Amino acid sequence: MENSQEIVQLKELAYDLRIKLLKFCGSYDGPVHIGGDLSMAEILIALWHHAMECDPDNIAWAKRDRFIMSKGHGALAMYMAMASRGFFDYEEIISTYGKLDSKYGMHPCRVQLPALECSAGSLGQGLAMANGIALDAKRKKENYRIFCLMGDGETGEGSVWEAAMLSSSYKLGNVVGIVDRNHQTMTFYTEENYMSMDPYADKWRAFGWNVMEVDGNDMEALVEALDSIPDPQGDVPTMLVCNTIKGKGVSFMEKQLGWHSGCLGTEDMEKALAEVNAAWIAEKEGIAR
Repeated sequence: MENSQEIVQLKELAYDLRIKLLKFCGSYDGPVHIGGDLSMAEILIALWHHAMECDPDNIAWAKRDRFIMSKGHGALAMYMAMASRGFFDYEEIISTYGKLDSKYGMHPCRVQLPALECSAGSLGQGLAMANGIALDAKRKKENYRIFCLMGDGETGEGSVWEAAMLSSSYKLGNVVGIVDRNHQTMTFYTEENYMSMDPYADKWRAFGWNVMEVDGNDMEALVEALDSIPDPQGDVPTMLVCNTIKGKGVSFMEKQLGWHSGCLGTEDMEKALAEVNAAWIAEKEGIAR
């Protein structure tokens, strides 16, 4: 396990990301994909501030780890997490997001933001793109990893499983898949009235992947899992199944289909911020003991 002080810092960054997302959701004139943004806050912070080798001052660094946001509707949370790492300007994000000609669209665009590896938005495509980058890295004997963050809903698409077969068949040990397993799609609960996915982790194992299951909202567990990923020169791709809660941290949003996307009124925003603040205060008091 990493230094406990680093874990505290990562937790604080995840808390700060949630606060910024909620404030934006209460001020933006339009819907925000807030449910999934909140479920993957720890994942994004752990990746950009701990697991990935990257340099915001040298976005073209050849040895950098690559990141693909396959669940493109999670772009806002990604922008904010990357801003906290120094890649983007936070004030520019909140002042221009979703506007005509903005660099920060509701789905990420590499033409506008060269720090990204690819554009996204059409679900189920990210893992195939990760494979292409990984194959190129293998042939050039490069040692970086390609991280691909997916939503569990999109993994109901056949394109994902075709890509999963290719990852293992071509021995792409430099591919790290991460699934935000919050058990919800835009309109359904995955195990109740969508397409049953369980036993979920076993499906990835059956496709030849090294699989780890982890509480994706627990920073210690997440960091420990990321630290145990095998060497990228290996032959087996790795999948982190991150069990999360959609709308994490806000009682009236958690596990509610109506909060896949939406807007917060003043009263609801104040309630949401109060809950997240109270949880963080309790967390810090527990750390201090």
